[in-house]
Amino acid sequence: MTNIQHPSRFAVILAFGLVYLFWGSTYLAIDIAVQSIPPALMCALRFSIAGLVMLVACAATGRRIWYSARQIALASVVGILLLMGGNLTLSWAELSVPSGLAALIVAITPLWFLVLDSLLLGHHRISWRGKAGLGLGIVGLFVLFWPELHSTSALGKREFLSSLSLIGGSFSWALGSVLSKRWQSGMDIFSATAWQVTAAGAANFVLALALADFSRAVWTARAVSAVLYLVVCGSWIGYTAYIWLLKHVPTSKVSTYAYVNPVVAVFLGWLILHERVDRFIVMGSMVVVLAVILVTSATVKQTTVPEDLPMVEATGD
Repeated sequence: MTNIQHPSRFAVILAFGLVYLFWGSTYLAIDIAVQSIPPALMCALRFSIAGLVMLVACAATGRRIWYSARQIALASVVGILLLMGGNLTLSWAELSVPSGLAALIVAITPLWFLVLDSLLLGHHRISWRGKAGLGLGIVGLFVLFWPELHSTSALGKREFLSSLSLIGGSFSWALGSVLSKRWQSGMDIFSATAWQVTAAGAANFVLALALADFSRAVWTARAVSAVLYLVVCGSWIGYTAYIWLLKHVPTSKVSTYAYVNPVVAVFLGWLILHERVDRFIVMGSMVVVLAVILVTSATVKQTTVPEDLPMVEATGD
């Protein structure tokens, strides 16, 4: 069993603020970037630059960056689940799904957190409030998907399929987050984050080469600026703050970013890209946000934890 560290309240609030603000804005930046740079190549550039610079910075500040092959492999698996399974799926979906709607669909991530933590890993048991939140979240998604379900156009069908892919991407993100919480194997948190990001960059580069993304990329100043913003604000600041929170704060509380980010994303998408905000998005977003609040505020009862996994703090109302 590992001892749970208790950072200062200010550090926790600051980390949450960074995740809330910068990750809410990354949906807009991704939308801008993928219009000119194919998703896999965009993610490859974003994460490779961010990861390599983070490794260099860790080494320059005296942090250990070389670990056993197993430790680096575990960090790489987490990075690929989070940043390839999660972010690449999001980047691809935003080719046809408005950034605000994409953020609302991804807001179901805390529901996956609860399912994985309780049913798959056996650490927590879902309370009645959590189960109600899970059911309500499904209803909210149905409302969000309603226009696409009745659409007969090719664009509507593509948007619907892309929206469904976001559900799978959010599952991959939640799985990577839960495993990150479990696989705390003694690596320095910033070095582990750097390896995660670097591994995701390498994996995305392999896919980008297989898809011949370089021949289809258009290097506009707007797209390049968006990628740089994602490197600095999305990866260096936002992702590092997120991984730090996973180590110091219960997972259910960390997942609250998922119902703050959509508010930022919908507002920025409407303001800058003039994305639609119809009654289905308004009603669906209210239901999804309510579902996530129910889940994250539900009483979580601790059950037996396998001995080979470190203890994770359980939370209550």
